[in-house]
Amino acid sequence: MKFSKKVLHNGLRVITVPMKDNPTVTVLVLVEAGSKYEEKKVNGISHFLEHMCFKGTTKRPKAVDISKELDALGSQYNAFTAQEYTGYYAKSDARHFKQIFDIVSDVYLNSTFPNAEMEREKGVIIEEINMYEDMPNRHVQDLMMKLLYGDTPAGWNIAGTKENILNMKRDDFVSYKNSHYLPEATVLAVAGKVTEKEVMSEVNKIFGIVKRGKKGSKIKVKEIQKKPEALVKFKETDQTHFVLGVRTYGLFNKKSAVLSVLGGVLGGGMSSRLFVKLREEMGVGYYVRAYNDAYTDHGFFQISAGVDNKRIDEVIYAVLEECRKLKKFKVTPEELNKVKECLIGNMKLTLESSDDIANFHGGQELLKREILTAEEKAKEIRKVTASQIQAMAKDIFKNEKLNLALIGPFKEKEKFLKMLKF
Repeated sequence: MKFSKKVLHNGLRVITVPMKDNPTVTVLVLVEAGSKYEEKKVNGISHFLEHMCFKGTTKRPKAVDISKELDALGSQYNAFTAQEYTGYYAKSDARHFKQIFDIVSDVYLNSTFPNAEMEREKGVIIEEINMYEDMPNRHVQDLMMKLLYGDTPAGWNIAGTKENILNMKRDDFVSYKNSHYLPEATVLAVAGKVTEKEVMSEVNKIFGIVKRGKKGSKIKVKEIQKKPEALVKFKETDQTHFVLGVRTYGLFNKKSAVLSVLGGVLGGGMSSRLFVKLREEMGVGYYVRAYNDAYTDHGFFQISAGVDNKRIDEVIYAVLEECRKLKKFKVTPEELNKVKECLIGNMKLTLESSDDIANFHGGQELLKREILTAEEKAKEIRKVTASQIQAMAKDIFKNEKLNLALIGPFKEKEKFLKMLKF
């Protein structure tokens, strides 16, 4: 799929992906602002700011003014916050392109942060934190980040702490936005039934006058680990949810495709090794996943599952054994080909709609300043060999890189630490 990239004089990057046979259009704004850019006293502000941007602008003073206008267009719209970026988008019938472009850009550029709305939203954020803490399959991911990176931005919760949320002031939002919501740190991605000429016409009218600023930076992650580590959180649950993780590599590493295929062998699809072992053979759980979680300056390979409380010990041993097998034996040509085609097919299935296409292109441009097409990514995956997978397994599946985060009816971590051996 062809795309174009334009860079304005102020540094804003504009990605346009025309899709002439698609009846929709998506406008997505991505900015380098997430929890890794925060100071501890305002941890959570990236996410809170994302909420506040929908609470009123100079042109649309109330939250309902924004939602009502988007609803009247039959639009799907939302925002999201991660460790390294925040995104705002709207998707609609292609004939409403100019309207949704105006709304999304207004939300991004001209939010007013009304005090009354901010105080009300504090309660919403706190309940969102409570909601995720009540979802052990989701919350265990936060525990893994805390275990790996400790009291550093990479280890903090994206939503922040309840204390921080209650203490935030309007000036905090203004200061943070001025430091990070800058054109040179922003990518605007538009995909759907639209032309580059139509996109650039709207971009130049609205974003062309935005001035550069001084972008705030983030602290580089330092990897420090000499022995296996575990973090166990006691909770009366019907299942034990765990993440088994090993330190790996970030987005810029040339071995990313090898890690993807390795993840596919262990947890890609219902015929993957871990799915067959845990669900079909042992009957201990419903879901199991395996993949490399990569960021700009760090990464970790994770295996996660929710399993029978009484059988957590044998599950951990079984998972470790499957990892050991990858170190000892090469993947067969038949399995390797199946996994590659599964990964490529699933990637292409996630690129059928305009919002998926916008995220695919915009996300790559924001974080890597390079965009590979789906076919180029598929080519990298197909190049991976069984020898590379075995070498990667030997490299990452080492005791000193091993970590376990777990939520369930357990209070002592010592017994789990004793299990953490490849």
